[in-house]
Amino acid sequence: MTGSKQVLVVIPALNEAPRIGKVIEAVKKNLEHARILVVDDFSRDNTKQIAEDTGAMVLRHPFHLGYGATLQTGYKYALQQGYTGLVQLDADGQHVAAYLPRLLGPVKRGEADVVLGSRYAGVGHYEGPLFKKIGSLLFARLASLLARQRITDPTSGFRALSKKAIAICCADSFPTDFPDADTLVHLKRAGLTIMEIGVEMRASPDKPSMHHGLSQVYYVYKMFLSTLVVMTRGRAKKEN
Repeated sequence: MTGSKQVLVVIPALNEAPRIGKVIEAVKKNLEHARILVVDDFSRDNTKQIAEDTGAMVLRHPFHLGYGATLQTGYKYALQQGYTGLVQLDADGQHVAAYLPRLLGPVKRGEADVVLGSRYAGVGHYEGPLFKKIGSLLFARLASLLARQRITDPTSGFRALSKKAIAICCADSFPTDFPDADTLVHLKRAGLTIMEIGVEMRASPDKPSMHHGLSQVYYVYKMFLSTLVVMTRGRAKKEN
């Protein structure tokens, strides 16, 4: 492992050639000294080439592994390379890069291990698909109950992590598909501090979502089941 570094920006990407360049440029504008890592989950377009041309490092999966596995590739890289913090955002442009410093602030100051960018915490007015909003509300209540603190947006992929949180998310138990409410409950039970910050989010672009068709039903079933598993197994150990 190399010496301690500062912040790594992780951007999971799948077929985001039309958008990835603008996302990277926005990150560079708001976090001038951060390293940017795009994890390409076997895109069929030229996402990798555009990301490299725009100045990001790229790790590409040899085949499609899923959103959670793509995030974990970034986490494992950050842990191996000795980064002290990480911030993640999606490659579709939904997350507003201007909020990156606000997400990272509590992690840098040691006030929180996980900082969620919440679209439902009083900043802006997010209008998303009805099913997604209902699901987010449902799992927000579940996560709040089990984590014993108010969580308004457990499905947000816009978040910052401390080194302790990164280490826990590198475990084999980390979900390969949808790391949402179950992961937050797991981190809370490990003794980590979770905080939410209100952020603006743009509407999702007109493209297939992770939560479409029968995957919506699977998502609800899987999230309930995996959250139950988290509550019945032992607590994760915090890394020093």
